Amino acid sequence: MNKTLFLCIFFGCFGMTFEIFFVAFSNIIMDTPLWNEPLWSLTGKTYVWMFPIYVLIPVAMGPIIKFLNERPIVLRLLIYVSGIYLVEFSTGFLLELITGKCPWEYTTGWHFMGYIRLDYFLFWLVFAYIIEYLYLYIDKKIA
Repeated sequence: MNKTLFLCIFFGCFGMTFEIFFVAFSNIIMDTPLWNEPLWSLTGKTYVWMFPIYVLIPVAMGPIIKFLNERPIVLRLLIYVSGIYLVEFSTGFLLELITGKCPWEYTTGWHFMGYIRLDYFLFWLVFAYIIEYLYLYIDKKIA
């Protein structure tokens, strides 16, 4: 299988799976069950729209990860989170233009126009660190 295709499929699936787990556990913490399910059912969700968005990790972020690899970790993570916010805002805005609604439309927390939640910064920081590690590991192993 082509390396780029593998990375796209891997990060598309990984991102969606990570999101389902994040939603399930954050619902327990915030005491907000989904679809009247019991909290401890650990019900999570994502959107099919997220697959092509997570595919952008190896396509758009891959070269950036390689370029920043030797820079200080704080700088790398700040750049990654800025990129995540840029992608989240622009894809949310685009999806609203195309479909009439942004699937993740934030209404709580510190959000910007409902497209991004600024109070998720630390979660995105951890996610970016995991993505960087996985990308570099897989890239090295498949090379």
